[in-house]
Order: sequence, then structure tokens, then C-alpha cells
Amino acid sequence: MTPQTFHRDRFTWLAYFLLAFFSYFLNVLGPITPFLKDELKLSYTVSSLHFTAFAVGILIVGFGGHTIIQRIGQQRALWLGAIGISLSAFILIAGRTAALTIGASFCMGLVGSLILVIIPSALSDQHGESRVVALAESNVIASLVSTAAPLMVGWTALMAGGWRMALGIAALLPILLWLGFGNAAPPPPTAPKADSASVGQSLPLLFWVYWIAIVLAVSVEFCMISWSADYLENSLHMLRANAAQSVSLFLIAMIIGRLTASRLVQRFAVHRVVIASIVVAGIGFAAFWITNTIIIGQAGLFIMGLGVAGLYPLLLSMAMGVAQNNTTQASARATLAAGLAILALPLILGRLADMTSIRQAYGVVVILLVSLFIITLTARRKIS
Repeated sequence: MTPQTFHRDRFTWLAYFLLAFFSYFLNVLGPITPFLKDELKLSYTVSSLHFTAFAVGILIVGFGGHTIIQRIGQQRALWLGAIGISLSAFILIAGRTAALTIGASFCMGLVGSLILVIIPSALSDQHGESRVVALAESNVIASLVSTAAPLMVGWTALMAGGWRMALGIAALLPILLWLGFGNAAPPPPTAPKADSASVGQSLPLLFWVYWIAIVLAVSVEFCMISWSADYLENSLHMLRANAAQSVSLFLIAMIIGRLTASRLVQRFAVHRVVIASIVVAGIGFAAFWITNTIIIGQAGLFIMGLGVAGLYPLLLSMAMGVAQNNTTQASARATLAAGLAILALPLILGRLADMTSIRQAYGVVVILLVSLFIITLTARRKIS
């Protein structure tokens, strides 16, 4: 496959923008939580439920979202997800009780995750063997927009409208997208041939191998996003503000890494890029975890971001590739994997840190990376 064979039509661009729209709201909840905590007089536990509620919404859609999409169609479900995020955002903006703001976060994750299910499925149907490029590029744009979320919160917090403007402005985006891409429709889902062995059957075993790999990869990513600032502060003795800002090194590296991965897969086999990415992530984590020097720790965090960046989109493309034309259900189950990882692993790492220390707790990332490496090699041998 060469770069010239990949064509981005109007729906492809719409898919990229809507996935970025979802990612913005997924990543804006963390930065606005301290504001909600202070304004509503919440405890740490209650304020953290905003993100937990969003993740629970993702899980529910991962279980049954494909049935809704099959019933109402991908195009309607796609815009339902976008409008649902916007309406939920406005409810959160207006909310003055924890029940209302947490409920809005849940609805945002529940309805908005339809986007997360549809985009991989539709891009896979649209681009076929070039799906890996489309999925990688969509995640590059999503990463760029995700990085802007905390910046928007910090910027608008200093204005008259306050942090709520960071949600309100972004919630208007579907209007612009509708004006520009309203008639851009996803391709009809590829139907299995009548004599196909996949008719009436569940997803193949190899898909579930990749599903486990997705859980592991997303777990690594969110363990770093959620707890690396605390690790830098308590293990490497950085100032709290500097430690928080250092997380941007990981996010910037994620952007660079996903852009690089989207180009590498046009020249090398996807499995080779995944294996190389795991090795790079392992090297970065070793530097981050073992050192007592701040500069080396920050460098390790950046290198790890480069390696981790491509894992989710590349593993997702491989999972979709073995789904035997059952792309909508496969995408829903991949969404379930991501939601499970986002919800569970940062909590597990935090619990381990309470029981031991944050440095010892981060040993779980070693287990995740080694397991991911073994599973990827096993899957490679199975399809060889």
C-alpha cells in the first residue's frame, strides 16, 4: 500500500472531526473536576464520579450499542451521538448539584459513545485494507484536540464566562459540522456472503485475542495519563505544578507517535509496527520508572508516549480486520474494551499505591506491557 492509494472523502473527514469531538469531551472532564469540586463543595470521591460515570456510559454502549446502530442506521446514530454530547454538556454547564452534573457526564458517555462505535466500523467499511491508515489518522486528530482540552479550560477560566465556556463553545461544533458535512453518509456496512462461515456466528477467537490486547494497551495509556503527575511529584520530588505540566510531554509524544505510526504502516506490516511500538514504550517506561533523576524521568515519559501512541489504533485495525464483516459488533466490543480499561486500571493502580507506594504500584505497567508483547506475538503466529 502506498500513500497515494488512500483517499479521504467528505465522510472520512467528518469521521475524523466527530471522533475528535468525542475525545475532547472525554479529556475535558479531568481539568474541570477541580472547579466542580470547589463550586459544589464535593469530596474527592464524589468529584471523581464524573469521569467514572462517563466510563460507565462507554461500557454500556460497548455491550449493546451495535443493536441500536443496526436499528436506526449509522448516519442517524452518528448525529445522535454528537447532539447527545452537546445537550449533555449544556446540562453539565447549568448543573448546580452533583447529581445533575454526574448524570450529565453519564449521558455524555452513554450517547456520545455511539460515535466511538461507529467511526472504526464505518472507516473500516469505507477504506477496506487501508483501514489502518484511516484509524491511525483519526486518532492523530483526536489526540491533537484532546491536548487542547485542558488548555481551553485554563484559558477560559480566566475569562468572564469561566471554565464553562470550554464546554459551551465546543458543544456548538456539531452545528458547524452539520452545515459542512450534513449530507456525508457512511458506506453501508459490508454484509457477509450467504455462504460465509461467519453468518450467524459470533466474532472469531482471534478478534478476542486482539480485544485483550486493546484492553492492555489502553490500560497502559490511561495509567500514565492518570497517575504520572503524582509519580513525578512523590517519587522524583518535582513541584506539583511542574509535575502536572510534565504530563503534556506524554500527550505531545502521543500526537507525534500516532502521526508516525500512520506513516509507518504504509511501508511496514502492522504487526511489526506494533511490536516496535511496544519495545519503544518499554524502553521509555524503564527510564521513567527506574531513575531518580527528573530529566531522565521526563525523557522516559516522552519516549513512552511515542511508543504507546500507535498501539490502540493499530490493534483496533487488526481486530476489525479479522471481524469477518461483522464490523459494527466488533467496533462495539472494542469500545467495551476501551471503557473497561479506562474505568478499571487507573483505579487498580491507585489502590495498589495506597497499599504500597506509587513507585511500586507502577510495576503493574510492566506486567501490562509484557503481556501485550506476548499476546501480539501469539496472534502474529496464529495468522502466519
